[in-house]
Order: sequence, then structure tokens, then C-alpha cells
Amino acid sequence: MSHSLNEIEAMCKRAARGGGLSWGLCEEAAKGTRWLAAYGYPGPELLADLLELNDQQPRAGVTPATLENTWYAPAGRLCPITAGAAMSDSAVKMENDETIVMRDVSQPLLVVPFAAGAALRLGAAVSVTWGDVCLTTDGQRLCARGRRADILAAHASELRCFAPTEMTAPTAPVMRASVTDACWRRLGVFAQRTYAPATDASRRLGAGAGLNDND
Repeated sequence: MSHSLNEIEAMCKRAARGGGLSWGLCEEAAKGTRWLAAYGYPGPELLADLLELNDQQPRAGVTPATLENTWYAPAGRLCPITAGAAMSDSAVKMENDETIVMRDVSQPLLVVPFAAGAALRLGAAVSVTWGDVCLTTDGQRLCARGRRADILAAHASELRCFAPTEMTAPTAPVMRASVTDACWRRLGVFAQRTYAPATDASRRLGAGAGLNDND
């Protein structure tokens, strides 16, 4: 089903919160998911996969244990949202010709929107690579190299971020994207956790006549 990017961002923000992310990371996850969807990638599905993978797991276990040398997570699988946010905040390292290396990253494509943020900060294109995949962005456009199946891989044993680099055959974003009904429902399961349970008082104050029907 076709959705506006605003709808996608709103649903993903609520779902990320229901999945246990802080509000700050929820906003980052939602913006990143929207960004991927604008370039024709199933960002909402990747987010749903990630939320299900990390559901009820201690957040510290999938957060980078160090931001020096190779980044890794204590649980053995790095969350691309927390790692991506840290990478964007550490963009100055790439400005100094340092490559940021991450080990065992879940849903690696979710790191790429954070590279877009880093590119805007640096004023230079940033590349994210794993296996035979290379995605390069200047923050406004995206160049993709590699098989789509590899780009959508659920895991990357090693992921590298570096700048500056060159943009070749860039694509521009669109304003709407398709999300399957099944994916929307999966996100909805997490979003539902953010809603307060109904009480008699909330029902009386809610939409419609409720219990105060005086007609």
C-alpha cells in the first residue's frame, strides 16, 4: 500500500518507541526509515525486523562497547540505529581520513541514513560498505553499488564508513513509498505499546458520546 513519507515516519517513530528506544533514537530511526523508503528501499520492513530481533533485549548489549578501533557490541550483534547515531556524531573522525569500522551489524542498510547526516555535517560524500556493497551519499542523493539482495542483507560481519568519496550516478528521493500491509501490522504491534490502556475516565473524555450520552 502506498503511504506518504510523513505517514511512514510517524508510524516508525511510534513503533521504535514501543520497541524500547529512547525518544531521541526513535526520531533518528524514523527519519532514517523515511530516508530509505524515499530511495525505494524497504526501510519500514528493516526496522520491523530489527525491533523484533532486539525485542525485550537489554539495550546495552547491542550498543557499541567502544568507539575506538573496531566497534562491537557485547551481545555480538550491533544495533544499526545506536551505532549509526554514534557514527554520525563521530563524523569528524572521517574528516581526518579515519575509517569507522563496525563488527557484526544487524540490518546494515539502516546505518546508511546516518551516513547522510554525517555527509551534511562534513560537506562531503560518505560511503558505507560491507561485502560487495557500497552505498555513497552526500546527504541529498544516494549512489548504490551491489546486488539488491546483498544491500538488504540482515547481517554484515564488517561494515566500514569513510569520507571523502565520490558520487557516481546518484539518484534523487521520491515523496511516497509502498509498505506492505503485513509490515504495517508488524510496526503497529510495537506502536500499540505506546498507547495508554483505556479507563472509564478516558472513555468519558474520548471521542463520541461514550458514557455521557444525553441525547
